[in-house]
Amino acid sequence: MSWTRRQVTAAGAAAGLSALSPVAWRAQGASPGGASMVADLILTNARFTTLDRGNPNPQAVAIADGKFLAVGAEQDVRAHAGPATRIIDLKRRRVIPGLIDSHMHIIRGGLNYNMEMRWDGVRSLATALRMLKEQVARTPPPQWVRVVGGFTEHQFAEKRLPTLDEINAIAPDTPVFILQLYDRALLNAAALRVVGYDKNTPNPPGGEITRDRNGNPTGLLLARPNASILYSTLAKGPKLPPEYQRNSTRHFMREVNRLGVTGVIDAGGGFQNYPEDYRIIEELHAAGELTVRLAYNLFTQKPKEELADFKSWGGQVKPGQGDDLYRHNGAGEMLVYSAADFENFSDARPEMPPSMEADLEPVVRLLAENRWPWRLHATYDPTISRALDVFEKVNKDVPLSKLHWFFDHCETISDRNIDRVAALGGGIAIQHRMAFQGENFVQRYGARAAERTPPIQRMLKAGLAVGAGTDATRVASYNPWVSLSWLVTGKTLGGLTLYPAQNRLDREQALRLWTHANTWFSTELGKKGQIKVGQLADLAVLSEDYFNIPEDEIQDITSVLTLLGGKVVHADGEFRDLSPALPPPAPDWSPVKYYGGYQARGVAQTQTRALLVSSGGACAVHRHAHCRSSSVPASDSNAFWGALGCSCWAF
Repeated sequence: MSWTRRQVTAAGAAAGLSALSPVAWRAQGASPGGASMVADLILTNARFTTLDRGNPNPQAVAIADGKFLAVGAEQDVRAHAGPATRIIDLKRRRVIPGLIDSHMHIIRGGLNYNMEMRWDGVRSLATALRMLKEQVARTPPPQWVRVVGGFTEHQFAEKRLPTLDEINAIAPDTPVFILQLYDRALLNAAALRVVGYDKNTPNPPGGEITRDRNGNPTGLLLARPNASILYSTLAKGPKLPPEYQRNSTRHFMREVNRLGVTGVIDAGGGFQNYPEDYRIIEELHAAGELTVRLAYNLFTQKPKEELADFKSWGGQVKPGQGDDLYRHNGAGEMLVYSAADFENFSDARPEMPPSMEADLEPVVRLLAENRWPWRLHATYDPTISRALDVFEKVNKDVPLSKLHWFFDHCETISDRNIDRVAALGGGIAIQHRMAFQGENFVQRYGARAAERTPPIQRMLKAGLAVGAGTDATRVASYNPWVSLSWLVTGKTLGGLTLYPAQNRLDREQALRLWTHANTWFSTELGKKGQIKVGQLADLAVLSEDYFNIPEDEIQDITSVLTLLGGKVVHADGEFRDLSPALPPPAPDWSPVKYYGGYQARGVAQTQTRALLVSSGGACAVHRHAHCRSSSVPASDSNAFWGALGCSCWAF
């Protein structure tokens, strides 16, 4: 087929993209690997951060067949253009590789996302309580209103949690469940009635139902020392039907895409059974609707039956089984229940039971013999020491090198144990839990101990594989920029400086831990994590320049254009017309419909109101579909505008 200059110009204009010069279509034919040399997409006029030390600052990028085809000088990249090539001018924005979260519970989180109201990012308790009141009014029986993790009282201006009296006054009849980290849950009287807790309900092992002087539950549940009581109580609530779970998972993936995330290693989770609770994500994969690359670990669900779980799963799935979008990644983060030292810095460190080693060894031996990588939750150094005793014993018979096993968390790991991990070829995945709990840690252990909690620079100097993640959605927020801010500034969300300069990272170091460093943990080194020829074309175009904005503003960054395999999975701002369609959140009372996800800070109500009015009714700040929905209560100015000027708030 021959093309005239006019046809090419018209084709480019129809796509809302740059017209192509005839000189730009010279490169036809095939690459040595057989793939087309003609680009599907070319990106120009940006500040590219490739994290490829051999090619750090190119002028343009070409993408073909889901991978980076050319990264370099604009003239050379444009030589890969053809008649159907899209060319996007990125208007000098910063571009980074797509972010990869090495520890998130996105599969479980996706099933529940549309049911949960998020206080992630909310900066005042007054705003949080106003959101709660609005959501109670729209939630039909027998549904609950749930705030499930991702926030800390230290982020609130009031520096406190809501009281049970405040919650009961807002919601006398609708069950309310509020989970704060691994520490506690607040239930109103209606929720206590629904779950059946009364003066005759005994405390479960590892948890406490607080009571008044007459022995009646107050509504405060405490993890002492583990979160089982919190999770088992939450599990008593209604679930979404499968069609809504699909919708919910798609919305959660779009939300993390909005923050620049293109990859997640899912760490399993309590009440996340395999294969039952993986059906929704597998249906989305089969339908081509995944917008995040997922590598999933299998988390044992049955105390004292852990070995049987892993023997059974070993016959069903193998590490690496799957494709570049959805693949199995091994075992954990729970291997055996007797080795799980749930961190709760508001309470004393738990002692692992004497049976820990005897329980852990046969599971680790089975995994090593079958070449299954594993991850193990371990917060405290004494737990890590005992686990390493087991790993070293197994290593004498079955070498662990090149197995890509690792610890999660390791806030208080010692130098000696860092070196032991390195000697066994292991890694450490860190999370930003101290950004949420640093004040609690300092209160219990002191500021000096907090200065190296976790000792990231020491891990790196030991030559360990170190990657970063969130542990979202319950113990911390899924927002990667909160983590990046914590890594760079050493500060909590409450503003407390935890770390001296020698235990902080510079901006490029921090970004590396959120991109190609994390590919070690999914055994995908060289496949993604950089903007480099031959790697998967995952990237994010940022709302602000990560490398040049003030440190305090890092946590506010979002993505205005996110690509997965060269395809747009999220677009906002000047690129919003490229945004792929997404059905409205379901059910129609979903908090996501009204508030979105992570709550942006620092946008004045008057400014946002002016933007909405000037746009003719649609929200000009973020243009989410639910902002334009006729069901948004625009006639009620208090309900619609909210504290930040828009009832969606998901900037």
